[in-house]
Amino acid sequence: MGIRFTLAGTASAHLCAASGCESKPVKKPAPKKASRHTLPAEAPVKPIALVLIDDNRLLREGLVALVHAQPELKVLAASADADEALQKVREARPDVVLVDFGLVDHDSLTLTSTVHAEVPQAKVIVMGLLPLQEEVTQYVRAGASGFVMKNASFDEFLATVRAVAAGTHVLPPQLTNSLFSQIAHSVAGKDKARVLEAVRLTARERQVIDLLGEGLSNKDIAGRLRIGVHTVKSHVHNVLEKLAMRSRLEVAAFSHASGGSKSIGS
Repeated sequence: MGIRFTLAGTASAHLCAASGCESKPVKKPAPKKASRHTLPAEAPVKPIALVLIDDNRLLREGLVALVHAQPELKVLAASADADEALQKVREARPDVVLVDFGLVDHDSLTLTSTVHAEVPQAKVIVMGLLPLQEEVTQYVRAGASGFVMKNASFDEFLATVRAVAAGTHVLPPQLTNSLFSQIAHSVAGKDKARVLEAVRLTARERQVIDLLGEGLSNKDIAGRLRIGVHTVKSHVHNVLEKLAMRSRLEVAAFSHASGGSKSIGS
């Protein structure tokens, strides 16, 4: 009795007896379907873009070298020429502009005001500021969002840059008391009776005023009141308009000088 092999498909053999059984084709396994639940790749974190304006070459180049070692930071330009740097700010629209307080050939205060007016999304940090009340107040009103003192460590510098880029206003502890005293003194000279009589505040705006008086950030206020940060920003904006003030520091000082939000309006 003879035996014959029949190859089919994948070269696997079927053994049949001489009685004549027919070979059946071997089915190939169906290819696996791609999973529909494949996780998308995480988007890379965009670094904080910086422009540095400082006419001290040693300090400027040293700071740039330190910043380059930080993956979350990126220096777009570093220059002693304020006009050149300002043009770069207009074109590149960085997240943060670092301005040296002691620029020799340019007015740092005017430069701060210009950046804030022309590129408002670029937050200004003033570096090397002397602890004088009047100067701090002027820079705050010109649009500065943060300050780095001469004796600050690099870690303090980094913390200030990150906080300011995230939308927080940063004032070094050694300047807080002097600035607050200056604002409180300025506020005391206003006609508070007329302001208090005219202002009408909502209950939520009063809460925001009191929390501003505690020195809380928008994020902290949102957490305390269990509302969104954007809602807090809206309340702060309304409070500034109603009290005819230009900064949250002025609101806090006004609140303290008036004995809290309960004494404002009716």
